[in-house]
Amino acid sequence: MRRLPASRPGDPAGPGIDPDELPDGLVVADEQGLVICFNAAAERITAIPAAEALGRRLDKALPLEDLEGRRWWQLTDPYGGLAIRVRQPERNLLLPGGREVLVAARYVRTEPTGPVHRVVVTLRDTEARRRTERSHAELIATVAHELRSPLTSVKGFTATLLAKWERFTDDQKRLMLETVDADADRVTRLIAELLDISRIDSGRLEVRRQPVDIGAAVGRHIQAYVAAGQPADRFLLRLEQPLPALWADPDKIDQVLSNLLENAVRHGEGTVTIDITPTASPREGEDTGTSVTVSDEGPGIPEESMNRVFTRFWRGSKRGGTGLGLYIVKGIVEAHGGTITVGRAPGGGAEFRFTLPVAAPAYLT
Repeated sequence: MRRLPASRPGDPAGPGIDPDELPDGLVVADEQGLVICFNAAAERITAIPAAEALGRRLDKALPLEDLEGRRWWQLTDPYGGLAIRVRQPERNLLLPGGREVLVAARYVRTEPTGPVHRVVVTLRDTEARRRTERSHAELIATVAHELRSPLTSVKGFTATLLAKWERFTDDQKRLMLETVDADADRVTRLIAELLDISRIDSGRLEVRRQPVDIGAAVGRHIQAYVAAGQPADRFLLRLEQPLPALWADPDKIDQVLSNLLENAVRHGEGTVTIDITPTASPREGEDTGTSVTVSDEGPGIPEESMNRVFTRFWRGSKRGGTGLGLYIVKGIVEAHGGTITVGRAPGGGAEFRFTLPVAAPAYLT
């Protein structure tokens, strides 16, 4: 690849930056329209060798057409077109053979209305965008499917009660209203999951830190399961004292614990063990955070699925659910500056371990 002089004004890459290190395709033509830069990403995206492109006219080296079959360089005319134009916005264009790429261009002029000094073209593969679109489509389909069942139930029971209220006993009415209430909670949880995913994906998940007693938080979840009918001896909580002060968002930590314990109870077997221990720096010996491990004695997670557990829509079984819970758990833990891993427990079941760091002083002010 022919490289640009790093110090020349208007260059697309700053001093010391190798164009081949850029993630997007970069094609640069000089004032005569000859290609002087064709980086490695451009080679990969276009399947055109740099040796064939360098030194050729831009329209010949990069023969682009719009989706209607018109030649893009003739339409845009960077060197002879409107003198005040400085860019072309990103759009879908086609290379020979129908290869689709996302293309944007910038016109570098030495003076505001002077001749074009360079044309800088950036290229991006559309496959990443297609993956995003497929992910969004799958999310919409999943949400629509999950919403349909509780909304159908709510509509059915409310319509029945409105039409035949006098025909039902108080106990029957209570049962139907309790079902409606539970299904409304299910819809609310699903909407909350969608909001969490949106915030995680956009980096806007807020963490409102305050002191958290992680042992007491786990104890409350265990008590709730026992009250719901689970045997008390199914749960084993082990705390290693003393634990460092934990500053975290209590609602979000509850969300993490709820998801991990629900997975262990629903999909695991035997005893659900929760270990809470301090983590220490191997060199300094000081506590650096708190580690929580949730394990069960069930069949565990297949080895080939380990690397997909925290991705969207992963389900460990066919027992329902959106497959979004562990994706959200990972986002919450990482928003706290922590880490989460999955492995095989000593008893053969699944083992999830997340670690939250001791809060920095800035969080305590």
